[in-house]
Amino acid sequence: MTPVRKAIVPVAGLGTRLFPASHAVKKELFPVVGPDGIARALLHYHLLDLDAAGFEEICIIVQPGEEATVRAYTDGPDDAYISRLEGKPELHAEALKMRELGKRITFAVQHEQEGYGHAVYQAKDFAAGEPVLLCLGDHLFRGAPKSPAAELAEAWSRSGGRSVSAVNRIGPGQLKGYGTIAGTRLPDDPQLIDVSLIIEKPDVTTARGKLRVDDLGNDEFLGWFGMHLLAPSIFDILGRMIRDDIRDKGEFQLTRAQDLQREAEGYVAMEMTDARRYDFGTPADYLDAMLDFAKP
Repeated sequence: MTPVRKAIVPVAGLGTRLFPASHAVKKELFPVVGPDGIARALLHYHLLDLDAAGFEEICIIVQPGEEATVRAYTDGPDDAYISRLEGKPELHAEALKMRELGKRITFAVQHEQEGYGHAVYQAKDFAAGEPVLLCLGDHLFRGAPKSPAAELAEAWSRSGGRSVSAVNRIGPGQLKGYGTIAGTRLPDDPQLIDVSLIIEKPDVTTARGKLRVDDLGNDEFLGWFGMHLLAPSIFDILGRMIRDDIRDKGEFQLTRAQDLQREAEGYVAMEMTDARRYDFGTPADYLDAMLDFAKP
């Protein structure tokens, strides 16, 4: 199968839940102190993780007028600033690494706020018929010994060319925030689930009745982890949805496209048992995630 070389990070949301700070600075550029004590932008950690997992090209999806702001960060500092960091070896090395990563980044623009699926569709030309890794720009991920991005890239070779989404266990109170699946574990690879249904943010009654995975308890479900490895056909499906104006709650939803892809060619989920997800979507989440992420 075609190896996975490309990754997409959407940062085109308005960030209204983090207003007014997000009115001045994109939430994906908010500072987060890592376990090594270095303060990086939230987006920066995505770039480092994707690089470590072997991804060669990265597309960042932005709103109109934001490319210059985001690029000013991802391109790294100028020569004069780098020379000022020579007395601080760790930061000097970080600046040089930023420059190297910046050369592998392209941008796509979502000109209208038409939903997450619409945002992802803007990267169609970047994908150019290849499978792509998609990860939420306002989440961070940590896994051991491998990153979730590396795990999904490996799972692609075991999926038979089907899309693979990372999932983790959630309870009834979390259903309102996540796409949720039903399915059956593969007998020879129980970390992978053959998905039979995907529903975006189901209510509890629907989830209990339709969204079961064979070995989970009555009130345990598998919901999106925030990272998907998508087979190339996802862009054709999104294109048809946009052409035919197929919306959910007024927007073009990626989850609808994923379920249509499942119906056409099958779909796999991968349960992340040791990895952690940090959601920076609200002020309370940002504070909790920042404190926890900084721990070794």
